[in-house]
Amino acid sequence: MFVGVYGLGRFGSFWASCLAASGCRVAAYSRSDHPLPPGVERGSEDEVLNADVLFFAVSISSFESVLERVGSRIGRDTIVMDTCSVKIYPAKWMREHIPSDRYMIATHPMFGPDSGASGIKGLPIVMCPISPADDERYLRMKGLFLSMGLDVLEMSAEKHDEEAAYSQGVTHFVGRTLSAMGMKPTPIATKGYRSLMTIVEQTCNDPIQLFYDLQRYNPYAKEMRLSLQVAIEKVLNALRREEG
Repeated sequence: MFVGVYGLGRFGSFWASCLAASGCRVAAYSRSDHPLPPGVERGSEDEVLNADVLFFAVSISSFESVLERVGSRIGRDTIVMDTCSVKIYPAKWMREHIPSDRYMIATHPMFGPDSGASGIKGLPIVMCPISPADDERYLRMKGLFLSMGLDVLEMSAEKHDEEAAYSQGVTHFVGRTLSAMGMKPTPIATKGYRSLMTIVEQTCNDPIQLFYDLQRYNPYAKEMRLSLQVAIEKVLNALRREEG
């Protein structure tokens, strides 16, 4: 299977190396001069857009503009997938800017270079069908993910974003908030504190643009932030009552 990866940022490079390790022939294209991961060849834009399988690994905020520019050039027989951390908007953009006769699946690998550093076996990947799911191409991609040892979760884009706002979204929000507080490792750290520092490290290793995009492009993120604010106020009010 010839797989194209469009984008060689932090996640794109990691994902390309995972696909190459699974036995796929992988070519990657990036408009920036990023080094190639082991086992990955450099491809031209047209080569990657006409691969058997195409993964877009670009930021959420740039994805629509990329599709506007290259969507019509994607190969007729190419299976097209994104890897964005939100799903409603990317699925909408794919439907709008890619010819309807291309086969499309919205995906979200629920891991990255940090959480997958020791291997991705057993980690989750979400598949949200755009084209009909009762198709041999959908089953082929599901089979690829299963062969990589991934835990395949199938759901709608709406269900994904609702759940992700209260899992990934709140994790990134808390990680960035703790970082803004200036929290640092300490020799007297408890296990719980060390867990919090792991959250800070993992979320802050990602580009700040990912944090902004998670909050901006997930329609459930504002509700999550309001719920978090209400919960914090409840705890503070309880403390005030105890303090008299």
